[in-house]
Amino acid sequence: MKRPVMIAAVLAMAIRPAGAQWRSKNEVSIGVLGLFHTQEIVVSTISGKPLDCRHEQERFSINSSLDIRRQASNIVVRTKTSSSTHTSILCDDGQGGNAEFTLSIPQKISRRYQGRLVISSGGAELLMVVRMDLETAVASVVAAESPPNAPLEALKAQAVAARSYLAAGRGRHRNIDFCDTTHCQFLREPPSQESPAARATAATRGLELAYKDQVFAAMYSASCGGHTHSLEELGIAVRDYPYFAVNCDYCIRHPEKWVAEVSEPDASTLAGTESSRLNLARKLGWKTIPSNSYSAQHQNGAVLLEGVGKGHGIGLCQRGAADMARHGASFREILEHYYPNTTVKEMP
Repeated sequence: MKRPVMIAAVLAMAIRPAGAQWRSKNEVSIGVLGLFHTQEIVVSTISGKPLDCRHEQERFSINSSLDIRRQASNIVVRTKTSSSTHTSILCDDGQGGNAEFTLSIPQKISRRYQGRLVISSGGAELLMVVRMDLETAVASVVAAESPPNAPLEALKAQAVAARSYLAAGRGRHRNIDFCDTTHCQFLREPPSQESPAARATAATRGLELAYKDQVFAAMYSASCGGHTHSLEELGIAVRDYPYFAVNCDYCIRHPEKWVAEVSEPDASTLAGTESSRLNLARKLGWKTIPSNSYSAQHQNGAVLLEGVGKGHGIGLCQRGAADMARHGASFREILEHYYPNTTVKEMP
């Protein structure tokens, strides 16, 4: 994942609530648009697609859209002809199944989804949760996470990694499985069935990565800088899969270089671990120290960091995977390279 904070996925895995009630393995619940901390959301129908919104036995007439606003611990639902207050609403196809709809934050963003929607008030903002089919989520992640023009075999490898993360990484958020940011996996709207992301997802349907016959939440980064890292190298306790450092020929030949200048006190907090990098990145900005591969040089009372790569550098390297695919590697060969000692397992 091209993420400064994806490693928090590993660091937070250990806090999965004991006895958490996992839902169907073929569905995931994803909190969406949370970065906007919005007070208002508009739910809109998609032409020709059924959409039914309700609270308990009360249904809302949706000719085109519903305006929903937070009011303390409740939400106010406004239609063209009425206004009512509720604790939450559920939107689906009217038969308990998935619907297609659009969520819009006025003057900021509009995004299409496919699934069942629950909206409630959470503290100081609205909470929007979409419960969607696992394969819909995989295709949406592949479309959002993958580099432009990645070959199909690289997208297939990405799909298997994303599906494995969704299958084994639940329980990192309270009351939902995942968020739609780089804290979990970046997710946008579902791609069209003809898109490369959807084709890669369909071609690998049900396939997951396993270590010692156990599916694990596979991580990936945008650019590894020439070699990937093991968890031990970055000071992270091994939970499921230890990861193994492997060379990445493409990033060795074409390193993605970066330079940053930080103060000596800030530099002293870098201990060569991912947690220390993240802590400093939270203070100085996520783009300040984009990877774990860098050298440090003291000069003029500051510290010059010169590095390569983008992301934590654990697991699949997206740039390297794309290059392997361009040179004829299959998605299985790509996964074997970046996740040594693992198998591709078909979900029962």
